Amino acid sequence: MNFTVTPESVIATYGLGGVTYFPHQGAVGVESRTANFLSSVGLPTSDVFTSRMDVEDPYGPDIDAITIGSRFAHYGLRCPDESRSWWSLGYLFTSLLALDPTTGKIFAFPEGAMEYIELHRDIESLVFALVEFRKLEIAHDNGADPEELASRFRETVNAFDATAFADEESQWNLSMEELEQGIW
Repeated sequence: MNFTVTPESVIATYGLGGVTYFPHQGAVGVESRTANFLSSVGLPTSDVFTSRMDVEDPYGPDIDAITIGSRFAHYGLRCPDESRSWWSLGYLFTSLLALDPTTGKIFAFPEGAMEYIELHRDIESLVFALVEFRKLEIAHDNGADPEELASRFRETVNAFDATAFADEESQWNLSMEELEQGIW
């Protein structure tokens, strides 16, 4: 299966130690393109996106550590019925990211919000945005103009997957506003 985002581009951006690969075997119930991507390209982790890499169950035998429904219930949080079987991917800034394993779509549960936001059409677009964001961070650290960086990021990511900026409350929109306002 061919992907626009390659293992080489993710490793070049995050280093080999910053990428987690998921075994394709045992990926029961997950959409095949998603399973292939996670096993061949991987999922990066950084200060911005902390992937959920622990394979041990930190909650004990009564709680499914992979799906979000039982985790939300454990903490007394409301979880929309349709999202109970989604997989926890990690955190993007302060939003919990979840993968719908049957469709491959990525959803964000912003901290304090009652509902979720569709954030990416698939896992590849999430990783594409993370790679582009890492490039933006490096350029920002080297003194590039914040407004130009935000504009370029929006344009590049939007051309790959417009879902990332479709909701004005998405973490991508909020982080670009913060960048432009000099909050970084």
